Formats: sequence, C-alpha cells, structure tokens
Amino acid sequence: MTEQARNSEPRTGPALSVVGPGEGETIVLGTTRMRVLEDGSHTGHRLAITESVLAPHTQGPPQHRHGLHDEGFYVLSGTVRFTVGDEDHDATTGTLVMVPPGTPHTFANLTDEPAVLLSTFTPDLYVQYFRDLEEAVAGGGRPTPQVNVDVMSPYATEPATDLDGGRGRPASVNR
Repeated sequence: MTEQARNSEPRTGPALSVVGPGEGETIVLGTTRMRVLEDGSHTGHRLAITESVLAPHTQGPPQHRHGLHDEGFYVLSGTVRFTVGDEDHDATTGTLVMVPPGTPHTFANLTDEPAVLLSTFTPDLYVQYFRDLEEAVAGGGRPTPQVNVDVMSPYATEPATDLDGGRGRPASVNR
C-alpha cells in the first residue's frame, strides 16, 4: 500500500464534534471565564481549543514557559497585552499570537473592556492544568502567582524566573 493510500483511509472514531453557543465545559479562574470547546478527546489529543473572556483589568499568570506544547491566542474582541520576555505586544481584535515551546510569556487585559481569546494547545495536555487550577482556587478565590506556579509544574511548564529575580514577570512592565 502506498503512503498516499494509507493517509486517505478513513479514520476510526467520531467523525464530527460540534459545540454550539453556550455549550462546552466552563472553567472559572478568578476574573477569567473559560469555555472548553475541544479538550483533545476528539483530536487524538493533538489539539485542544478554548474560548476565554478576560474581564477588564485581569492579570494573567506569571510569565512562564511550556516545555511540550505550542499555545496560540486569537483575539476575538478587545485588546490583550502579551508580554514575551521583556517585550510587550498589545494584540487587538483579529490578531493571532503563537507561542512555541520554551518562549517566556504571559498576558493581561489592562483595558476597561472585556477581551475574548480563542486559544489552541498542541498537544492538548494543558486543558487539564486549567481544570486543576480551578480546583485549587475552589470557592471563588483568585489564582495567585504561587498557586499558578504550583499547579503548572506537572504540565511541563515552569515560571520564567530568570527575567526578574524570581517573580516570573519582567521588571520593565508596569502591572
């Protein structure tokens, strides 16, 4: 059998996954509300997709690096400040930000309006981090930098402590 013939054979398992408006798992992390659109169970764990609403003045996690997955952010509405190392990038509606493994990054909504992100994770392993983080702050608490750091380590993710003496955020960024 040729390689082309092998790749054109039908796959087994579900052929289609549909998540309608208002459907999907909801994860609440302080002032961020996340909707899991694909947790990897329909993609052979190659891809996960979430939609996140960041309330005005929402700070993101400490600046961190992923060791095993790419992370993509598409700004559906609003403006999101991405900090990569010591550089800030204000991403407006229609902007795509791709973060490869090993790249230090964080994000925040510094504006007076909500911002909405569509995020991808390849492979899907990081969706479980968000579930674990929600459990760690159960009862309505906010995810503190230390809680974020504690929960992210099992997911091949570490704080970018080399940027500012251990806080995981560059000293040049006013937060």
